[in-house]
Amino acid sequence: MQWEAVIGLEVHVQLATQSKIFSGASTAFGAEPNSQACAVDLGLPGVLPVLNEKAVEMAVKFGLGVKAEIGRRSIFERKNYFYPDLPKGYQTTQMDAPIVGPGVVDIVLEDGAERSIRIHHAHLEEDAGKSLHEDFQGMTGIDLNRAGTPLLEIVSEPDMRSAKEAVAYLKSIHALVTYLGISDGNMAEGSMRCDANVSVRPKGQETLGTRCEIKNINSFRFIERAINHEIERQIELIEDGGRVVQETRLYDADLDETRSMRSKEEANDYRYFPCPDLLPVDLDDAYIDYLRSQMPELPEEKKARFVEELGLSVYDANVLASSRAMAEYFDRTREICGDAKQAANWVMGELTGRLNKEGLEIQQSPVAAEQLGGLIKRIIDNTINGKAAKQVFAALWDGEGHTADDIIEAKGLKQVTDTGAIERVIDEVMANNPAQVEQYRAAEPDKRGKMVGFFVGQVMKASKGTANPQMVNQLLKQKLEG
Repeated sequence: MQWEAVIGLEVHVQLATQSKIFSGASTAFGAEPNSQACAVDLGLPGVLPVLNEKAVEMAVKFGLGVKAEIGRRSIFERKNYFYPDLPKGYQTTQMDAPIVGPGVVDIVLEDGAERSIRIHHAHLEEDAGKSLHEDFQGMTGIDLNRAGTPLLEIVSEPDMRSAKEAVAYLKSIHALVTYLGISDGNMAEGSMRCDANVSVRPKGQETLGTRCEIKNINSFRFIERAINHEIERQIELIEDGGRVVQETRLYDADLDETRSMRSKEEANDYRYFPCPDLLPVDLDDAYIDYLRSQMPELPEEKKARFVEELGLSVYDANVLASSRAMAEYFDRTREICGDAKQAANWVMGELTGRLNKEGLEIQQSPVAAEQLGGLIKRIIDNTINGKAAKQVFAALWDGEGHTADDIIEAKGLKQVTDTGAIERVIDEVMANNPAQVEQYRAAEPDKRGKMVGFFVGQVMKASKGTANPQMVNQLLKQKLEG
């Protein structure tokens, strides 16, 4: 039997506000445990929450970015349950009236295929604290610094059919929230986390299978591995005569497997009710229109500009617009050098290759966009050739000079374009290799093309790589055949 996976994602995005959603406590990452949890976050008697307007603004911007309906009236509710890292005994969230309604996210797969994934809604809520299980001799420690950090929970429809589609969707969400500046998207620090709802059904069947929820996955690689494992587990279970039980599961990256956490056979009664301490959030058209006017150029708009105005391929545009930092670096490099294609080639090639090798993000690049643009300018105006350009790039990376011009001057890499100077080097090479000259002249014309490479190499070596390669080829053929 052929099986089909059905996948929906719940993505939790920590919003990049300086203070928490209902208090003035700091949201800075990395502070000492329990040093950033105030009386409001702890729900102590006599305190009242005050809604952070920046969190509302960021949620609306996200909604506009996914072409969603913006809730003109959204309501905060209390979701009641007990867990050690939830100090109040309830979470303030939204359920029946979320701030962002139905929207859509477009994804591009590795083979270039495009799909649209529907968003059911996105709602604002407060994050819980964090349970710490290491270094407590079998006990659990609780860090409440994260309690009250504003979250935007983005709930998709079950529109994805493979782990790769889920990863592409998650990357699109990541790109959008970082372009908008509403989150740093740092998955390692928990700024973006994902729950995956996975089920399988016979291909062609309309009815959904029983789903399992995989909780708190925090990397693109792990989400792909977790979903693929869960799909295989469910298929094997059904084919062996078993039955999938609705439950919450945990992904263990070390063992590459999912494990049962708790059953969801019966729906939990969270006793939702409107929060008595918070008024409904009413938004008017003027407020939404103002935020719409503040929206930056988004990934899809950047891709279109790169293709239509700059003449890049769709593939190049997709790669360069994949993150705001990458797109801005490319745009600045292009502005400096004046050649979009050359800038794209260097950013996607030499720069990205070195970043990957060193395990760095583009924001950490030792070579600034202005420096790379200056280097490319010297290729375009024939000051240096391609081989010398790689030497200059390596020197910029290592901090050997402030600009490409500094390094070209210091290392004597300026390209030789003087015909007379190149001819003198060619004459010397030919005089030192008479046997190869005779072989070349005795060869059939259709075989000489490969043989000329030997002489080009010798001339470039003798000129220390500074001779213009095109001129070397042209003059060599004239002299060898003369």
